[in-house]
Amino acid sequence: MKPKGTSRKPAGGGGMGNPNAMMAQLQKMQDDMAEAQKQLETETLEVSVGGGAISVVVTGHQRIQSIQINKEAIDLEDEEWLEDLQDLLVAAFNQAIEQSQAMATERMEAITGGLGGGLPGGLGGLLG
Repeated sequence: MKPKGTSRKPAGGGGMGNPNAMMAQLQKMQDDMAEAQKQLETETLEVSVGGGAISVVVTGHQRIQSIQINKEAIDLEDEEWLEDLQDLLVAAFNQAIEQSQAMATERMEAITGGLGGGLPGGLGGLLG
């Protein structure tokens, strides 16, 4: 029998869980995020615009690796085409960066379970 006026603490430290296990889990998450960042540095994706007139290759860190312009699709003598080419380049870069950011976000959310709240570095920067 337990004496009057005393209470028993629930198992597991009052719902806090094992702090050492929590720290180990956070460390693993940080290590996994660092590995994912390393992979994103070399992983690439390709974006084509203008029916293949321009292709851009970008890394998971939003670094442009290459730009291909299909010579058969352009007419450098046509002033209007040069303006279109500039617009296509802007569109290609923007799409490449957006897709690269989406790829990086997807990777980080897979690791953090969405805990990052869309903040750079995940968990408000707590993990790196």
